[in-house]
Amino acid sequence: MEMKFVMIIILGFGFMFVFTAFQTMCNIEKTILDSIAQEDSNFKGEGYTSLAIIYLFFSLSNWLAPSFMSVTGPRVAIVVGALTYIGFMITFLFPSTVLLYVGSAIIGIGAALTWTGQGTYLARCSNADTISRNSGIFWALLQCSMFFGNLFVYYQFQDKTHIDKQTRDLVIGVLTAVAVLGIVFLLALRFMPNNAEQDNELEEKQTGCGQAVYALKSAGKLFLTKNMLLLSLAFFYTGLELSFFSGVFGSSIGFTTSIAETPKQIVGLVGICIGAGEVFGGGFFGILASKTTRFGRDPIVIAGYVLHMAAFFMTYLNLPNSAPFKDTTDISYLDPPSASMALVCAFLLGLGDACINTQVYSMLGGEYVNNAVGAFALFKFMQSVAAAISFFYSAFLGLYVQLAILVVSGTIGTIAFVIVEWSFKRQHQDD
Repeated sequence: MEMKFVMIIILGFGFMFVFTAFQTMCNIEKTILDSIAQEDSNFKGEGYTSLAIIYLFFSLSNWLAPSFMSVTGPRVAIVVGALTYIGFMITFLFPSTVLLYVGSAIIGIGAALTWTGQGTYLARCSNADTISRNSGIFWALLQCSMFFGNLFVYYQFQDKTHIDKQTRDLVIGVLTAVAVLGIVFLLALRFMPNNAEQDNELEEKQTGCGQAVYALKSAGKLFLTKNMLLLSLAFFYTGLELSFFSGVFGSSIGFTTSIAETPKQIVGLVGICIGAGEVFGGGFFGILASKTTRFGRDPIVIAGYVLHMAAFFMTYLNLPNSAPFKDTTDISYLDPPSASMALVCAFLLGLGDACINTQVYSMLGGEYVNNAVGAFALFKFMQSVAAAISFFYSAFLGLYVQLAILVVSGTIGTIAFVIVEWSFKRQHQDD
């Protein structure tokens, strides 16, 4: 088996274990923190605020990630960033409002290093013929994280209306151990040479400082190009929908008391269904990459858009407007709300996300191979800015307004992506 493909598999397993911990924690953070606040009147930590801080620092740090990587390379950046995820998990064992928010800021910085490093390493292990396959396989492995952690949470939260300290500590301890296993895999990554065309100006910047400054300027110039500005609209939507399904959607179901006898238990099943959609989509586009790429990336992104619009409409019918905030007996158009419909929506959200993100990775790794560091940093910058904004407004905007924002931004982002894809198609035909 080709070594580069083996490294993609190892990268996927490393991220799968690290994000088994983190994505599960995001899914239950609001529920966990509300339980802590009920036991400790001095604890004022708020789940949506914590997630907003993570993505705020994530977005700002993406501008510095290329400079850091120009000195360390992608492997060091990935591992250093992954260590911050463990630190964030540990903060939940020692409930403190200040510690929670400081940990959120630190993991935001680490996430920028991890994800920019991941995108660059993926590009180095790929070429124009394998980038779609590798992106799909990595995405499928990554999203397997939605199964294991949420399945564990489902059984631990069974028949519980309040998550007690013993249960919280057990869940957090196990998730932290899983994240450590992920870092072991990431440490096994081998050096992969840069496959971009040589940049004479970069070669002149022999010092670490010179390379770092040049990498920052290069990312800034790339951001101002027409295609990247258009793609930024698509990137922005991925951030909004990421924050919705990873933080708001599960919490909204858990707070809708009439959806089931123990709605908190369903939160774990929601994560599993999202993961099933993600893995199915990533695996499908990875295994059948040669066939799906024949028709271009745009049909797949449009399919993801349609799936998301269907999920948003069903969520509007199923869940009450007050669902994101706290336990509520309110109902929407369905009385009582349907747990089965909520789980179908979760699957559609995951599958649609896989459609969009695998094609974004394919485009950045294939069309921007000469500046993969900058391209992936800008992707994560726009995505994390959107996620930070989303988590800030999630604390006070009702569910229906949030769904309307997703519909508008999804429409604009999909149109922008299609325009850029057609532009690259014409460019390849001319060549």
